[in-house]
Amino acid sequence: MEKKGREVIVSALQFSCTDDVSTNVATAERLVRAAHSKGANIVLIQELFEGHYFCQAQREDFFHRAKPYNGHPTIMRMQKLAKELGVVIPVSFFEEANNAHYNSIAIIDADGTDLGIYRKSHIPDGPGYEGKFYFNPGDTGFKVFQTKFAKIGVAICWDQWFPEAARAMVLQGAEILFYPTAIGSEPQDENIDSRDHWKRVMQGHAGANLVPLVASNRIGKEIIETEHGKSEIKFYGNSFIAGPTGEIVSIADDNEEAALIAQFDLDKIKSMRHSWGVFRDRRPDLYKVLLTLDGKNPVQ
Repeated sequence: MEKKGREVIVSALQFSCTDDVSTNVATAERLVRAAHSKGANIVLIQELFEGHYFCQAQREDFFHRAKPYNGHPTIMRMQKLAKELGVVIPVSFFEEANNAHYNSIAIIDADGTDLGIYRKSHIPDGPGYEGKFYFNPGDTGFKVFQTKFAKIGVAICWDQWFPEAARAMVLQGAEILFYPTAIGSEPQDENIDSRDHWKRVMQGHAGANLVPLVASNRIGKEIIETEHGKSEIKFYGNSFIAGPTGEIVSIADDNEEAALIAQFDLDKIKSMRHSWGVFRDRRPDLYKVLLTLDGKNPVQ
């Protein structure tokens, strides 16, 4: 793709994970290179891509999958790749921080610089998605990162269901939102299929904030031995890129690997966002109820 002005090409990757770190990291690198060959500047890899989605089970031995942020081998490898290709790569990982554990993401700039991490704020706890067993609630707050190509906001999976998170990042200047994800079937009820709901919620974030949005999800069937027997999730992919009115401009299916790309003119979108008036007409003085859980009492 030929770019003009402040145009940026973003990519969402999608692939099936094995439970072998080296295999998955090699797959991620191969697809980052594929996205780069299509012109991508910022490439999003799916959530916790180093292995199977271990949160299907509450298992003590799975804490061994966590590694400290500093010196993390996958982050270091992606730093080398980012520098070689000149692309931005958010890198999801299971972080050990002394006795705390986080679902975290490191933002690697196009020269290989590590711009810092975001720790997932909203932690799910339901059948097959038992994140609270492993992860402390994130303590970084919602952040934006000034990369070579754009100021980006990055949140993780369950965060994507909360409009407050998207708005907080855009208020801080995020020009594009990124959501690495692991979501699929519900082990307790095979009749639940959330894929369209999942997409519509994020399309709403893009449209309400007038920014592009990139979502990367895994595919494939994963079976985990749990304390109650085997648990199975079929991850439904459907990774997508939405434009600033919420329109889907590129989408993957539920079975195939993908390196989606889409191009956006950030200056043109900025003018549209400013002229549309939703940020001009906000009333923060009326939103204090958002600081409560019950609609009455502010959280201290």
